[in-house]
Amino acid sequence: METLKDQIARWNISTKRAAAPFRSSTATTSVPARPSVAEYTASSAPAPAKTISTATGIDYYATKTKLHQKLLSRIDLNSIESLTPDQLRNELGLLLGTLIEEDSIPLNNQERTRLVADLKNEIMGLGPLEPLLADPAISEIMVNGYQNVYVEKRGCIQLTDIRFSDDAHLMKIIDRIVSRVGRRIDESSPMVDARLPDGSRVNAIIPPLALDGPTLTIRRFAVVPLQMHDLIEKKSLTPAMAELLSALVKVKCNIIISGGTGSGKTTLLNILSSYIHTSERIVTIEDTAELQLQQNHVIRLETRPPNIEGRGEITMRALVKNSLRMRPDRIVLGEVRSSEVIDMLQAMNTGHEGSLTTIHANTPRDAMSRLENLVGLGGISLPSKAMRQLISSSVHFIVQVNRLNDGSRKITSIQEITGMEGDVITTQEIFCYERTGTNADGTVQGRFSATGIRPKVSEKFRTYGIGLSDGIFNPDATNG
Repeated sequence: METLKDQIARWNISTKRAAAPFRSSTATTSVPARPSVAEYTASSAPAPAKTISTATGIDYYATKTKLHQKLLSRIDLNSIESLTPDQLRNELGLLLGTLIEEDSIPLNNQERTRLVADLKNEIMGLGPLEPLLADPAISEIMVNGYQNVYVEKRGCIQLTDIRFSDDAHLMKIIDRIVSRVGRRIDESSPMVDARLPDGSRVNAIIPPLALDGPTLTIRRFAVVPLQMHDLIEKKSLTPAMAELLSALVKVKCNIIISGGTGSGKTTLLNILSSYIHTSERIVTIEDTAELQLQQNHVIRLETRPPNIEGRGEITMRALVKNSLRMRPDRIVLGEVRSSEVIDMLQAMNTGHEGSLTTIHANTPRDAMSRLENLVGLGGISLPSKAMRQLISSSVHFIVQVNRLNDGSRKITSIQEITGMEGDVITTQEIFCYERTGTNADGTVQGRFSATGIRPKVSEKFRTYGIGLSDGIFNPDATNG
């Protein structure tokens, strides 16, 4: 008779340091449905550091480990292979109730509900992370070792009461995540990028590189992708700015979205891509798939890291070169960060108009400087002036996105690249955001405004039959 331990071995690859080591032999065919938030009402309550009940003195983690091991020896795999995830979750709940009664563990209803929910998560999900993944308000999960779990809610980082049993427990969850997408993590390969079934981006780094224990970072994405009107409601930009950005995409301007980590570059890239006409063929290229394009004719490409022998790597640059042979109408790069920038610029300048990408930079001017530096990484030696001419003729607009002190995201500048004057790339700012102060509660105050400059691309709007609102470029300020 096979045990549940054998079934888990088919679902996930565990690390040797896990409490019950095993190896995966078969990939899962379906992802178990994530439980509702209601199921976690008890389990997500603040967890005491050592015991589940001060009255009985029961060690919560020791009790959970003991029941987990009993489950591994009590469930018949053959009898549950045909069950749906919901049916299996119900069966686990019934069996756990029986095991608690057999061991006469003194628990009240709230403690019992929490323990059963946590053990279901261990078997079918991602353990202590499940309550956080079930909360749509959480945009980032940061696990700094097994005892410290932080989350980002509404732009602010806060410490939670969630914790893992030990480093081995956290390693088991990390390995479960990365094995789902065919990647591995161990001492010989201690860094990995992966993604969850819902598209959330995952990064993990473990000892010996992480000195304080395994570190896990999960960038969450909304189940329903944000739309432009959501950004307007959040005061990330004004309706006039949104109207201009949508028009720029429709007339096939090449746009680079610049910003820092967590500033919302990918979110804005997703939103802008929604304005691409459904008749166009789109190729997306990413290191880790994050984009959620809504069009039907989309080809998604993803880079591949080298294997344990250091072979088989497929870089972003190789995918960009290959995409040019796929007859794309639009090329969307998740981010340029290396030598692929030279191929991207050449594609933008040789008929693949309307390309979109992001870059890490603090200002639009810094973004152009970084493009120059990345071209140098491509192994192509060009005079500075020739390099800048390539950039100025390839990129039409730079959109700067910043994350402010209060956690809010703002589009702080929309700039048009107008050409060259001598050896300098010239730009003109169309919209800007001016920070004016900070409230007592820490909320940043500022205003959006048009600079009064009409972009050179305005004539192109007319040829495409796109009419912008009257006065859209008037230099009147709008509070943000």
